[in-house]
Amino acid sequence: MRRQDAGDDTFAPQGKFTPQRTFTHHGLRFKNPAPLLFLVVGFVSVPAHASVIKKSNSGLCHPPQSSWYERTKNYQPYDSLDACLESGGKLPDGVSLASVQQGEQQQGRLRSYERSAFGRGWDDADGDCQDSRAEALVAQSTANVRFADESRCRVVSGRWISPFTGKVIQNSSEIDIDHVVPLKWAWTRGAKNWAQAKRERFANDMANLWPVELSLNRSKGAQGPDEWLPPSGQCGYVARFVRIVKQYDLKPTKPEIRWLKAFLEGCRS
Repeated sequence: MRRQDAGDDTFAPQGKFTPQRTFTHHGLRFKNPAPLLFLVVGFVSVPAHASVIKKSNSGLCHPPQSSWYERTKNYQPYDSLDACLESGGKLPDGVSLASVQQGEQQQGRLRSYERSAFGRGWDDADGDCQDSRAEALVAQSTANVRFADESRCRVVSGRWISPFTGKVIQNSSEIDIDHVVPLKWAWTRGAKNWAQAKRERFANDMANLWPVELSLNRSKGAQGPDEWLPPSGQCGYVARFVRIVKQYDLKPTKPEIRWLKAFLEGCRS
């Protein structure tokens, strides 16, 4: 992607930032910015430590390694591949017991979080030399960006309105690209059981990338909204967080679900 204009509404700034008012709801204090479109949160908390084997209506046992795993929506779940096969199921084309065992061994080595589990840095999926950081900067700048040289790979300046503060940033060196849903947070809520390709897609998904101040992104770290909120735009931030969590079917803990529901209810009131 080599655009310099900000014509992508998906990543346009969310309008002017208005003075916030503080209110109390369910014993929690919230800062409510301008009116936003909020989500109805319908989470279900389930253990995220095991990968479900999906037995399709045609009798195929799809482990996470199967290319049809994500597309199989109607299925009978099994706790293990052996149990699915013993029920009369068969492996799909392109999947062997050896490949499944190899994947399980790799998963065993990734019991603890490693950034490399989500790919080695920013991806350049379309091979145009602009990695995901550059593409997020181009897409979310409200003015034409300036590149370091004629190769148009690295963005050096533009005009970004921080969703965390409402401040304008013009120098890209002052920006971190925030993962709205942090990778480490996602890891312990289901991402550790994903295929590598899905983790890399999540880490480079433009919906999950926000240009923000260096200091605030590093202050946030891997914390969820119940532990850290930006100084401004809190309701919009939490709403976006929840949309991404639901999109990727991540599983927050029950206390986190209660907190998110209470917060968004407070935003609507």
